[in-house]
Amino acid sequence: MNDFIRSIKERDPAAKSTLSVVLTYPGVKAVFLHQIANFFHLAGFHLIARIISQTNRFFTGIEIHPGAKIGSNLFIDHGMGVVIGETSEIGNNVTIYHAVTLGGISPSIDSERQRHEKRHPTIGNDVVIGSGAQIIGPIKIGNGSRIAANAVVVNDVPEGATMVGVPAKVIKTGNKGNFRAYGVDQKVKDEK
Repeated sequence: MNDFIRSIKERDPAAKSTLSVVLTYPGVKAVFLHQIANFFHLAGFHLIARIISQTNRFFTGIEIHPGAKIGSNLFIDHGMGVVIGETSEIGNNVTIYHAVTLGGISPSIDSERQRHEKRHPTIGNDVVIGSGAQIIGPIKIGNGSRIAANAVVVNDVPEGATMVGVPAKVIKTGNKGNFRAYGVDQKVKDEK
């Protein structure tokens, strides 16, 4: 827990104290409640898991399906409107801002077959996903990537890339562990 809180304080200049992070950050509560929901999901108690998940959504504004796999130190900043689908996989030290969707693209037909398919994104380690970004389908987002605010990502993203636009395109490569809130800063220029 200490590493989790420390990682948030390193990424958020508004995080003044451990107590304020624990008591006032909806993303912290959402990740904690997801761990409980995920435990029940994996144990086969799907209804209990969904009730915990929906309670989590009610109190935090963050919807995480109990089946989603989440690595360590996920920081959901602000959080309102974040949706993380059932087959999403999130690596370590990922930052997600408000109104982000990790969603599926499957049509609402033949649901029985789709229950056993990967439908949502896989997010690598040290990724930053800006507010309003939509990452859709069973795609892979490479380690260290930056997804800009309001980008719509529908294809795999190479490691260390910065993605911008609708549909998102690479505007920069070679991110080397430098944190950029919301995915980009004002100094980024289009490489194309």
